[in-house]
Amino acid sequence: PPSLPEYFVVPSSLADQDLKLYSYSFIGRRMPLWSWNHPNGSALVRMANIKDVLQQRRIDQRICNAITRSHPLRSDVYKSDLDKCLPNIQEIQAAHTKLKQLCVNEPFEETEEKWLSSLENTRWLEYIR
Repeated sequence: PPSLPEYFVVPSSLADQDLKLYSYSFIGRRMPLWSWNHPNGSALVRMANIKDVLQQRRIDQRICNAITRSHPLRSDVYKSDLDKCLPNIQEIQAAHTKLKQLCVNEPFEETEEKWLSSLENTRWLEYIR
């Protein structure tokens, strides 16, 4: 897809033909992308959902094994479904709008406690945390 970068990291234990084959299994053909690396060996890999639920476990395991073999400390892969634990773009935009309205329309002098409560209710600080 045109939204993928021109170059990306592929674990050496994952064959090119496997990666090409697996790419058809991901929604939007969005193959796993190694997005960030830390000197201690930690890595952040972004991966789209797999279309075929029956193939999901096999493909997911193959990719996670390749990532583990690439890790200098050979530690297990920790997976997190960010769709379930992060707000979507509409929620972030709504929180930002509420924050702007609070800052423009609510005088801070009214009561600090009420203003801080209103700030918390925007969820902006929770989302940016």
